[in-house]
Amino acid sequence: MQGFIDETRLEVYSGEGGAGCVSFRREKYVPQGGPDGGDGGRGGDVVFLVKNNLKTLSHLNHKHVYKAANGQGGMGRRMHGKNGENVVIEVPPGTIVRDYQTNDILKDFSENIDGEEWVFLRGGGGGQGNWHFRTARKQTPRYAQPGLPGEYAEIRLELNLIADIGFVGFPSVGKSSLLKALTNANPKVASYPFTTKIPNLGMLRLGEKDIVLADIPGIIEGASHGLGLGFKFLKHISRTAGLAFLIDLGEDDFHDTYSKLLAELKEYNPDLLDKPRLLLGTKMDLETAEENLKKLQELYPDEHVIAVSVFSRQGLEELKLAMLKMAT
Repeated sequence: MQGFIDETRLEVYSGEGGAGCVSFRREKYVPQGGPDGGDGGRGGDVVFLVKNNLKTLSHLNHKHVYKAANGQGGMGRRMHGKNGENVVIEVPPGTIVRDYQTNDILKDFSENIDGEEWVFLRGGGGGQGNWHFRTARKQTPRYAQPGLPGEYAEIRLELNLIADIGFVGFPSVGKSSLLKALTNANPKVASYPFTTKIPNLGMLRLGEKDIVLADIPGIIEGASHGLGLGFKFLKHISRTAGLAFLIDLGEDDFHDTYSKLLAELKEYNPDLLDKPRLLLGTKMDLETAEENLKKLQELYPDEHVIAVSVFSRQGLEELKLAMLKMAT
């Protein structure tokens, strides 16, 4: 997912309707034929199309103006002008379309339906040709309707990842390593903060059930106010079915980590605390981990605490079963 883009601004225009035609039938033996001006074509629509093979909005980041084609003008012999072609904007599932000015949600593509279409802006209708305006008293109307204008909108697209379980933790707690151990994902792993700067997804296959796991960039204190990766992290966990909080048992302040993470989530969106969650004590291969695990269990007796180690693979099978239950 290199080049991950999760937000972009677009200006979109539907097409103008073509003008109706003023024309009169002129043939060799019909020198004063009646009106035969055809109608103008309809302007093209602005259409959004969901494509499951898209994972980011990066393909929209280099072009910010999208215009549907105008309808063609009507022609003589009652010939209808050609309708304008639609402009189709392809987006990944999980995309939210917002009004750029008001921030109101206009469309939420959260159902993960490949091929779902949504007509956002309708093209202007074509004008009627003068053939429509003939009457017994006025047999040579020299008037035809103009085409109706198209519509314009300034919008912002946001992408919320759709995953079953999101990994929550401070930087370098081991989220990427755990994702790699559980799935076929290959995220960048290193021992310095913010190795993960874009969300990584992995698929865990258990029996006939596929569970999508999301390793999301590390949170820091103040993230709910935009510090660090801030909102870019927090908004991506809003769609997950459950959360797995990772606590580094090798850190001296491990006992404060869980409460700090919960506080950041509550500050950003209290509803996030209603999601099912697991508490994972990571790096169990370290010397002090066993003792710190007992302290963690004593601090949070009501939480489902699982001890895991990517190095020794301790607890991974128990974790898989717990996540399967959570995602079902």
